[in-house]
Amino acid sequence: MKIAVRPVAGKADFKAFVDSAYQLNANDPHWVPPLRSDVAELLTPGKNPFYEHATVQLFVAWRGEQPVGRISAHIDHLALEQPPEQGMGPGTGNWGLFEAADEDVAAALMQAAEQWLRKQGMTRALGPLSLSIWDEPGLLTKGHDHSPMIMMGHHNPAYQQWIEALGHQEAKKLHTFIVPVKGGFPPIIDRIVKSGMKNGRIVIRPIDMSRYEEEAATILSLLNEAWSANWGFVPLTDSEVQYVKKKLKPAIIPEVNLIAEYDGEPAAFMLALPDINEVLKTSGGSLLPFNWAKLLYGLWKKHWSGYRVPLMGVAQKHQNSRLASQLAFMMIETIRERGVNNYGADRAEVGWILEDNQGMNAIADAINGEINRTYSIFEKAL
Repeated sequence: MKIAVRPVAGKADFKAFVDSAYQLNANDPHWVPPLRSDVAELLTPGKNPFYEHATVQLFVAWRGEQPVGRISAHIDHLALEQPPEQGMGPGTGNWGLFEAADEDVAAALMQAAEQWLRKQGMTRALGPLSLSIWDEPGLLTKGHDHSPMIMMGHHNPAYQQWIEALGHQEAKKLHTFIVPVKGGFPPIIDRIVKSGMKNGRIVIRPIDMSRYEEEAATILSLLNEAWSANWGFVPLTDSEVQYVKKKLKPAIIPEVNLIAEYDGEPAAFMLALPDINEVLKTSGGSLLPFNWAKLLYGLWKKHWSGYRVPLMGVAQKHQNSRLASQLAFMMIETIRERGVNNYGADRAEVGWILEDNQGMNAIADAINGEINRTYSIFEKAL
């Protein structure tokens, strides 16, 4: 049958857009179905503050009455204001949320997204970003043999070849590292950590949940500052800061979410989140009828085998210094020790980390981290 790609218009199309991911990945044992409610929230203006500075168009591919794929085409107007040498900049539009039943469907979807971006005046397509750089960036190109941790995507391994055949070239790689946690870190890391613990100017402390709003604001302010020179950076708006604070709060275990202070001022932070994918993997994308109880029980008992460190940042005035790496190692060791001894962790993942972020890659290497997943972001001139 002929493939028809149509923009989403109305509730039935929206449902087809959401459901197609569950249908097309149903036979992949490593795909983790996100909660449908979370997907709907991500895609709904008024609920997701990304829409306050973005223009988004969703497309569904059809064969007859059967949905066989989907894609988003979108423009982040804050990204257009960023320096081109940092990956975004004027003329750069994005695509994401890509799923396709076969290569012909992939070509039809990409053609529709590219055409829409051209009509919006874009000269370059960069993706996949689903939807912003802060959500799920990149296409999985290494690590298809195991399930992702919290807040990371998983994709059909055929997608890379299909996308590259359409003229999209790799612009940047993002890595995640699996880190051994039970046996401790190499002796040199122990020496660095112990030296820092003796330094009265350094304090490593857990997030104070009785002051959560203030603490979260401090962390997200540090995040915006610390990442401002990174490739792909787009600043979080005040609305997004409020949104992220609310979304993260249920998953925060204070003892493994840390703020580092130097001379009494916040100097760095590191977040570690329990891998709720352990529950979501068997949920089918729904908390009904009893999956909500499993999820809440998991959060309540505070016992997870896997943790992910998705974010860390160091204040700019301390970056590229010995203090920066020392604070990082101190927080990592604190999280490792508490995660293992207090919460039963037996594995941890750090990332994503840009392939050319020499400092963070060196830290991952020093704690015996090994790349377990790679995500690629592609670009194409329009």
